[in-house]
Amino acid sequence: MTPPEASTSNADVAADMPAAGSSRLDVLKKRADFLRAARAKHIPTKGFVLQYRARGDDAPMRVGFTCSKKVGNAVARNRAKRRLREIAQAILPHHGKHGTDYVLIGRFERTAQRPFTDLLDDLRRALAAAE
Repeated sequence: MTPPEASTSNADVAADMPAAGSSRLDVLKKRADFLRAARAKHIPTKGFVLQYRARGDDAPMRVGFTCSKKVGNAVARNRAKRRLREIAQAILPHHGKHGTDYVLIGRFERTAQRPFTDLLDDLRRALAAAE
């Protein structure tokens, strides 16, 4: 698979990318954590839906990714989740809050098709609205 074409605003993207060797985000893996986030607040964007829940502790933030079969076949779902992982890795370390769980949900024909810089902007706006 070839990478997406570089846009003219790569300097903006590079500024948000974490430094090489930086720590990875803690990932939600248990169904109960996803269900708790689903009952909490959510913010729809053009490229995905952001669910977030303050846990009430000072532990590091955690993030989860999901795409239903409505997004498409396994290839389409995996492509959408890869893109969601990349935007989370780029934005959440700088704009996320400790003690919060974030779940990014892919959207049908939008998460995989939307330009990467637009997805980054969507996440920045959603996190600003979550405050």
